[in-house]
Amino acid sequence: MKKWLVCGLLAAAIAASVTAPLGATTLIRQGLDTLVADNATIVVGQVIDYHSYWNADHTFILTDVRFAAEEILKGRFEGDELTITVMGGQVGELTTLIVAGPVLEKGNSYVLFLNHESLPGVDGVLTVRDLAQGAFDVVMAKDGLRAVSQANGHPLLSDPAGNFLPPGQEQGILLNEMTSLVRDLVRHSGGRPEVK
Repeated sequence: MKKWLVCGLLAAAIAASVTAPLGATTLIRQGLDTLVADNATIVVGQVIDYHSYWNADHTFILTDVRFAAEEILKGRFEGDELTITVMGGQVGELTTLIVAGPVLEKGNSYVLFLNHESLPGVDGVLTVRDLAQGAFDVVMAKDGLRAVSQANGHPLLSDPAGNFLPPGQEQGILLNEMTSLVRDLVRHSGGRPEVK
């Protein structure tokens, strides 16, 4: 009886330690105005390729994503291609997943909100600092191309105004409307009402 109790407690402890990290990423909802204000570079484009690797200390897996920018909504860089570094990836048999991290797949198009930040073992790399909230999938809908936040499906804490759903919610925002809104926010520093 004592052996079964110890085994049961051990199993419960292991289950608790496995499930606890899944809820460890808590994101406060970021509106389009905040995403525009807090990120130096905003681009629309397509993932060309990616490469995952260990950082210099061999303590964390990172992935460099080659991104072809079709439209620059904010910021400047040379050429039409940039490298974005994100946390996580696969090296050999080992895969590191980041809860609520952006998912950037080869051949797919996105609107990305980017900033230079430090990640484990690297400093000053261009990254999606707002995780899933900083990545919008560009998808075809009945009424045309839409930008749909990857934060859909992730629990968000409400912002100061009480909003807890990502901009555009599940249906997203028409891509041309979103690019226009972003450009306007860049020009007027948040003078446009929030997109619900």
